[in-house]
Amino acid sequence: MIRFFQGNSFDLYAKSDIFINPAYFEYYINRDKTEKSGVKVAGNIITASVEKAKEKGYALRKSGTIVFKQRLETPEFKYHREKAERLERLKNHILDSFATADKSNMTSEWLKDIVDRFNHPEKYGVECESKTFYDLIEMYISRRQLAPSHYKDFYVLSRAISRFEGYIRATEPSRKTFLFAINTVTRDNIEELADYLRHEKALSDQYPKIFSKLIEEYPASLKKRRNKVEPRGENTIIKMLTRLKTIFKYAIDEGYTTNRPFDGFKIGTAVEGTPIYITIEERNQIADCNLEQKWSEMDEEFRKNCEMPISTIAMCRDVFIFQCFIGCRVGDLVKLTPQYIENGILVYTPHKTKDGKEATQARVPLHPKAQELIEKYAGVDEKGRLFPFLTPQKYNDAIKVVFTLAGITRNVEVLNTLTNEFEIHPINEIASSHLARRTFIGNAYFKVTDPNLIGKMSGHVDGSRAFKRYRKIEDETLKKVIDLIG
Repeated sequence: MIRFFQGNSFDLYAKSDIFINPAYFEYYINRDKTEKSGVKVAGNIITASVEKAKEKGYALRKSGTIVFKQRLETPEFKYHREKAERLERLKNHILDSFATADKSNMTSEWLKDIVDRFNHPEKYGVECESKTFYDLIEMYISRRQLAPSHYKDFYVLSRAISRFEGYIRATEPSRKTFLFAINTVTRDNIEELADYLRHEKALSDQYPKIFSKLIEEYPASLKKRRNKVEPRGENTIIKMLTRLKTIFKYAIDEGYTTNRPFDGFKIGTAVEGTPIYITIEERNQIADCNLEQKWSEMDEEFRKNCEMPISTIAMCRDVFIFQCFIGCRVGDLVKLTPQYIENGILVYTPHKTKDGKEATQARVPLHPKAQELIEKYAGVDEKGRLFPFLTPQKYNDAIKVVFTLAGITRNVEVLNTLTNEFEIHPINEIASSHLARRTFIGNAYFKVTDPNLIGKMSGHVDGSRAFKRYRKIEDETLKKVIDLIG
């Protein structure tokens, strides 16, 4: 059964004809009603089964969703994943139909008709459903189970292509029906898109009314985020086109198209700077710094601009140092609990890589200092994680403050992603959580120089291109080489 409602205007029901095992379905928790009854609901818990709700005392809503709590590709798992994808397409079909419907005559019969047209298009003289470009991106994200930071990049691509479609239709009278359709896109369209991406910001400034409408009228199925166009550099465009090529490869591999618009098209190579990381000595300087004393020495304006208490900043320092000792991504860090530790070794499976390849299981022996930090925060986090955690943005903001207080402010060369030119910036201004991961990998690589050995701890797949960027030999080593041949 599928429900379609809009406040008090209408509340419609129809059979979806999508059948699932109840074990794969959970209802949304009515958080307000539950908490009013005195039962607390953890922030990361959104749904629950009927049995779980009875056990915990949760109040449930009438609606729910298909859930997956395993990664093992069993036939049943694949079946329900396909049903979840089909349900998502049905929801998008209903939303698109609603956009052009007579809003004064919304009945359950209307909804039943829309669902029937989706499930049985042949009855209405309509070709069987074909996958839109946006459908394929949703399917790719679902199948690959990408990390949030990676699947968001694909949504950015979706919105850019939607604006590209709309811009062409709005400015070229002969192409009023242009669609970026997976089966009809040509190499010329790809070249046209690449040029559009390079100049989109200038076009949005030149035609503000057109772009305001494009952003306001995204397809109903498209996830909306930022409401303005941002400038982008060549590296960003290369990565967007690479993701687009990945979607076409996926569509070809899955049999959704035979179209190959990227044949003969050269995307180019992104310019990558040498990874920036701190030395072991700098890491120890941060770990040993008396942050409270340094905080008291800073002026009032500095403390006010930090927008967080020193206790929070000190906690983020400890988390950052721990991250320097294990080298995981922040997305994995926030999920770690004591259950991931086996005989002094942290064992976890990282999120899949950017291109969807399965990351290897990471096994990191815990350094005594890392063990000390775990013990320091044992039982502190309400969710049972190794450490309490802020949002990623606040964590990054705190790291910059930590570097400043600890006196780690040396200048580093940073690639400007808009101009593709290298610039000099103080390291405390660009420090972030990913610098902790690079610190672990960079210092380990300099000591070991065996990328596969380091990959077993960082979760990189064998032969990962990421390690090529760490092959910068330290200045002191270069000097020793010159001394040897002098």
